[in-house]
Amino acid sequence: MLPLQLATAPGRPLSVLAVGAHPDDIEIGAGGTLLGLTESNIEVKAHYVIMTGSPERQLEAQSAARAFLPTADLTVRLYDMPEGRLPANWSQVKDALEEVATSFVPDLVLAPQPEDAHQDHRTIAEIVPTVFRDQLFLAYEIPKWDGDFGRASVYAPMSADIARRKVELLHKCFPSQHGRDWWEEEIFLGLARLRGMECRAGYAEAFRCAKSMILFAAAGG
Repeated sequence: MLPLQLATAPGRPLSVLAVGAHPDDIEIGAGGTLLGLTESNIEVKAHYVIMTGSPERQLEAQSAARAFLPTADLTVRLYDMPEGRLPANWSQVKDALEEVATSFVPDLVLAPQPEDAHQDHRTIAEIVPTVFRDQLFLAYEIPKWDGDFGRASVYAPMSADIARRKVELLHKCFPSQHGRDWWEEEIFLGLARLRGMECRAGYAEAFRCAKSMILFAAAGG
């Protein structure tokens, strides 16, 4: 397994676009990765984009964005498109992402997987590569009863401390979800432990990357 490093020009922050259909999508799928960026002392400029959510859920999303990226230069964009109906609002989702692209050019895009069983997630995953064609797109996974996990191609290892911090913040930032039968510490940590085993780490988050490019540089270049 070949480790890869995200790098930017000296003095320039790493720009990250995180897109979710619903409040909590980003944090479930990539919260540990975001916390890892903070722990690594990488300067981050981030845009959070959430497509759906009631006023209560949008407040949760704002709280979570700050909690998972506490040191980032952070912009949060919240939309109130109808949950479960993003395929019928394809143009509005496309417009929202294109609006982001006019002012923000990310190095990394975190968004759902095209194979996700939830229609809202799939819609975003379909549109992201049409707007952000020259960026690294890592597609995160979200556990659900549909059982739609597949084979990952990219892993982000997490320490045990980060894995548990992720779960703590999920519980703290999203109280509206506590009654759901899948909202359990064992599910979040169990998946992270399984993905960690797959990349010889204690814990990890897993992503799919459909396309990437290799650049060769001389040592010190």
